Amino acid sequence: MAERGRFPVLVGFDGSEASREAVRWAAREASSRGCPLVLMHVLARPFQHSLPMRIPDEHDVMTKLSNAVLEQLEALEDECRKIDPDLQVSKDMPIGDAAEVLVERAGDAALVVLGGPLVGSRTDRLGVTAAEVVARRAAAPIVVVRGQAGTRPDSPVVVGVDGSAVSERAIGFAYETAARLDRPLVGVHSWGETAFNPFDIVDEWDADRSEFRDRAREILSESMAGWADRYPDVQVRHVVGPEQPATLLLGETDGATLLVVGSHGRGAVRRTFMGSVSHAVLNQAPCPVAVLPAE
Repeated sequence: MAERGRFPVLVGFDGSEASREAVRWAAREASSRGCPLVLMHVLARPFQHSLPMRIPDEHDVMTKLSNAVLEQLEALEDECRKIDPDLQVSKDMPIGDAAEVLVERAGDAALVVLGGPLVGSRTDRLGVTAAEVVARRAAAPIVVVRGQAGTRPDSPVVVGVDGSAVSERAIGFAYETAARLDRPLVGVHSWGETAFNPFDIVDEWDADRSEFRDRAREILSESMAGWADRYPDVQVRHVVGPEQPATLLLGETDGATLLVVGSHGRGAVRRTFMGSVSHAVLNQAPCPVAVLPAE
């Protein structure tokens, strides 16, 4: 996790209201972290580079587009300073594919924040969104601002736990966020997949459901134990259940401050894209979602 104040919070802006809300969320997050904030709009060229001839007035078109975007970014900068007058805010307008540029710049960011479809970005043949592309490939944690984040003192940070190294990073991120925002934490682990692991099915098919539940509780407790020692003031609640992981997680997100998951696929095809749980919550959660990348 980045040191406090060392790396910026980077937020993508595409002109949509969703991305405006993402900017506001990112400003509050940067203020809380003591980090600078970078407002980024990736300019997509209006003409293809592959055209064999130069398009007349292409430079004029890009200049007008840049000026229009800059005006919007300056207005957003004013909004951010109302949230925190001391917040260090800068603007960036690189040219290229939005998802590709954000993935590249994520290496120098503490956090990348997105709020909706990114203008100029492409989806692949399976309809993967730009946010999913960035979440799958970026080196930094990604937050997709969906719905409304809970603001009550008891609005929890929810984290998915599966005992893997990726979920260990997610737990650390969730604990730090809960402690910084003074929110409770909910750790969620499903035995929906574990119970029917094909390597265990012969020995465990007839096992009592309580055995699966007890194992799930053990995995969850062991996974979160070390972090609980680091953050003793964070109130923690454990949730285990037989539902599929995404279903169980989404059931805990009503009124949540943030949902945190790790990004890793299972199997050759899923690894090419992103984990099914990450995919589900990015598209269905009613609150902001943080996706922690694998090392």
